[in-house]
Amino acid sequence: MKLINAIRMGGTEILPLVEGGKGVAVSSGITCGHWAACGGAGTFSAVNADSYDVQGQLITQLYHGRTRRDRHEELIAYAIEGGVAQAQHAYDISGGKGRIHANILWEMGGAERVITGILERTKGLVNGITCGAGMPYRLAEIAAKFNVHYYPIVSSGRAFSALWKRAYFKVAHLLGGVVYEDPWLAGGHNGLSNSEDPTRPEDPFPRVLALRKIMREFGLGETPIIMAGGVWALEEWEDWIDNPDLGPVAFQFGTRPLLTRESPIPASWKERLRTLKPGDVFLNRFSPTGFYSSAVNNDFIQELRARNERQVAYTPEPVGEHLVEYGVGARKRSVYLTAPDYARVKDWEDAGFTEALRTPDSTLIFVAPGKAEEIHTDQVNCMGCLSQCRFSNWSQEGPDYDNGKKADPRSFCIQKTLQDIAHANPEDEAALDHNLMFAGHNAYRFATDTFYSNGFIPTVRELFERLLTGK
Repeated sequence: MKLINAIRMGGTEILPLVEGGKGVAVSSGITCGHWAACGGAGTFSAVNADSYDVQGQLITQLYHGRTRRDRHEELIAYAIEGGVAQAQHAYDISGGKGRIHANILWEMGGAERVITGILERTKGLVNGITCGAGMPYRLAEIAAKFNVHYYPIVSSGRAFSALWKRAYFKVAHLLGGVVYEDPWLAGGHNGLSNSEDPTRPEDPFPRVLALRKIMREFGLGETPIIMAGGVWALEEWEDWIDNPDLGPVAFQFGTRPLLTRESPIPASWKERLRTLKPGDVFLNRFSPTGFYSSAVNNDFIQELRARNERQVAYTPEPVGEHLVEYGVGARKRSVYLTAPDYARVKDWEDAGFTEALRTPDSTLIFVAPGKAEEIHTDQVNCMGCLSQCRFSNWSQEGPDYDNGKKADPRSFCIQKTLQDIAHANPEDEAALDHNLMFAGHNAYRFATDTFYSNGFIPTVRELFERLLTGK
């Protein structure tokens, strides 16, 4: 195994190991600080992070606003306070070593307000911003305002080229690195384009090589590329290290830091990671963001799959083969189905899926009464956690704070489920089955990697030192 040497990133020399940012309350200031203390780049999530009262107790994020707009303001306030708290924890633990990065999602609700509010109160604590889930054109401008480095997350050279030509060339000196996130293997939200087949993963090497070629055209030959998604052990990436064609490369680990002593996820979640098998992580398109995302194929995902399969097209008037009248809702308003679809609907109703919910695509899905009530309640309680949400039809840019479409019951409230799983009772196995559990596709390797034998859970430092060996 080649020796892992330090590289220059974010204005300093660091070891090329980066902690991947993981959404709501999962990448905390504690894990970030310990990772940075080892000499790498630690990352805390600035996506509705946890905050604490004066006694240091967790503040539960409760919403009291009567309107979605009011609750959106509460969410932004929570997010800023949480981001500040996590940045302070990370800085205190790191002792000034390594780099501390804040991770945001461009499509999260109030993204610019949140990261601006955090950086205004954490000057000297945060060294960089990583950002994906969308095309964050204004990321460089925000970084320049606070003199921190920025790290866009892309899944193709084409995406980076668009960002550079439109905005980033103006703040070239603060571009700390470019994160290439494998859209097939990374956990959480992924950057698959409409032209890419989710069932046909592509080798990342030629894609990253194409990204480096574009970066060299822009004079960025020495700006590090951070490989993210599918990275488990560096011995498997030895051909990438000190490769003159690729230039300086760092490696991002998102899934492995979940199973550390400092990781804030519940103990039951850590134990579940040990039981996963190949194929247990499912690349799906149920997210209210509209992006593909990778999550454990648990009861939560399976219910969404079944909900989407119990779906038929309808017309408001009889036309073509849509001639069978069917009543929807409490008032039984008439729509028209084909005869085969009507037969399917009767079978679903006999199985207890008696509630028909309209989608924006002129289809009906069928769910049990309890699920219909849950969907409706979650839509009503929307707090605008995304810039655009297809589940609730929220839009922070719309004149009435809606996206002009019907709310889509085929999706779910992502804020609710991520908060619930992150803050579940440590022994609550049901919470793992009934909530969204993001994971990278290599998560099954916890069960076979001898490093985790006999129930061993490493500290962040023990994991970091293990990664340096290439194992």
